[in-house]
Amino acid sequence: MKKKLLILLSAVMAFSLILSACGGGDAAKPADPGTKVETPAEGEKPAEGDSGLNTEGLNKATDPSKAPATAAARKDTVILGVPAPSGVFHPAYEESSYDVWVNDLLFTTLLEIQKDGSYAPHLGDYKVSDDNKTITFTLKDAKFSDGKPVTADDVVFTLTLLYDKSYDGPSDAFAYAPVVGAKDYKEGKAQSISGLKVVDPKTVEITLEKPSVLSLDVFGATGILPKHVYESAYKPGDLSKMKDTFLNPVGSGPYTLEKFVPKQEVVFKANPNYFLGAPKVPNLIYKATTEETNLQLVQTGETDGDTFISATLDNVEAIREFGFADLMLNPTNGYGFIGLNHKDEKFSDKRVRQALVYGLNRQDVVDGVYQGLADVINIPQSKVSWAYTDEVNKYEYDLEKAKALLDEAGWKVGADGIREKDGKKFTITFTASTPNTVNEVLIPIAKENYAQLGIDFVPDQMDFNALLDKVEKGNFEMVFLASALTPNPQISQGTFRTGGNQNKYFFSNPRVDELYKLANEEFDLEKRKAYYKEIYQITNEEVAQIFLYQRRDTLTTNSRIQGFDTSPYKDFTADAAAIQIQ
Repeated sequence: MKKKLLILLSAVMAFSLILSACGGGDAAKPADPGTKVETPAEGEKPAEGDSGLNTEGLNKATDPSKAPATAAARKDTVILGVPAPSGVFHPAYEESSYDVWVNDLLFTTLLEIQKDGSYAPHLGDYKVSDDNKTITFTLKDAKFSDGKPVTADDVVFTLTLLYDKSYDGPSDAFAYAPVVGAKDYKEGKAQSISGLKVVDPKTVEITLEKPSVLSLDVFGATGILPKHVYESAYKPGDLSKMKDTFLNPVGSGPYTLEKFVPKQEVVFKANPNYFLGAPKVPNLIYKATTEETNLQLVQTGETDGDTFISATLDNVEAIREFGFADLMLNPTNGYGFIGLNHKDEKFSDKRVRQALVYGLNRQDVVDGVYQGLADVINIPQSKVSWAYTDEVNKYEYDLEKAKALLDEAGWKVGADGIREKDGKKFTITFTASTPNTVNEVLIPIAKENYAQLGIDFVPDQMDFNALLDKVEKGNFEMVFLASALTPNPQISQGTFRTGGNQNKYFFSNPRVDELYKLANEEFDLEKRKAYYKEIYQITNEEVAQIFLYQRRDTLTTNSRIQGFDTSPYKDFTADAAAIQIQ
């Protein structure tokens, strides 16, 4: 689902490793929706042992009449369970998904994420110049919740804030959107940013120093602030007062903030001035829930749904037993993988790396952990993405092929059954965090599979912080981790480009480096798709990582609430103005 690229552009790259600290082996966040079918259609998969469950789409309520009376009595209010927001209700400073979900309702962005991760015009249309250095946004007729019009001045004001020398929010606009004049402004050599130009009240022209497709994520995914409200808190070089505005947000989104009670609830009222029309549900409430309470509150009717119920078979079965609940299951915004240290001499031969993939029964690992609620993957991309390709090696489990590759690479089975080359035994030290449910399944399977290949697989288990320290220092051979995915596939350059800030595995391929550069300078979607396709084919062929799985997230809603249409990239908040109570 969409997670405000303003955050993800920096936070994902800085913290993607941390995802594997969670008990399920990757991001602890499950939140999305699903379709109940007797015979799954193409692309739909039944869970293990349950042909009635659609694991990729909507599973509709079987008996809406079972809806609890408490929920049915609410005629003009929808209550959704979410993990507690922290109260950073400002689009330039939001750090967590939970604050993002609040800001999504209060503020409007120039562009919006589609279900496949591509962009579409929202508050503004845009065009890109032939040299890909100038982006022109044309605003639609819109008003802020106080009735004042949204203008080009508001857009420039909002974006200028991101380049201020005292800005300490999560966006790294300088890195991803190098605007002409931004450096001079930051250094106090100019009073404004020359590359941010107000052409007329409805038109903004932005000029970049060099083409960067990531700039759309900064410009298009940042909620627009009303200058007349926030300018009193804006002093160039000193944004300290901006944080005083967090609990008094004013925007142009579908709702306004009525009340915020920390760790309890956020109460919204429909914004009659919303440019797409007032929401159909007058009152919307986010109720703070936890893993211990979220399922029960849906069952009793205290909430109309929840965004964060873990996608386990037990939870899925419980939700379906309610009868009245719609359950959406979507691939999560992340994937699990085994990282190889490409500086390690034994991994230097591509045939060895490929043998390690062929020789590991990844399907057994994935099924053992997620019981049908995850897929084995072969590239670092979600299959719902516009950039996805299936034209890669699937590496089906094949011990004989793995053995042949190792033989070709010069690793011969010794008298003790362990392969050796140049007098060195083939031993892999597997750095593993504990407790970790993925490692609990992965280690015994890998140990057995690799023993059949003549490889001594030795787990070295430790707490996650110790593991992270080893990875940061490059002091590892093989490790299981998980990483986030974002709508913009360009973000993965940090992991797979030579010297990338998240390339902890020392993978390096000149063609991949060149392709990422070409892709970042190109705004045409089809041309970019071709670049990413080749990137994925190379990373698959070269085994940049051993790609393992993409699991599921859930969105659970009382069937009396209709209108949510989410995906891994498109959050439930995108439909807030359209949902209806039946």
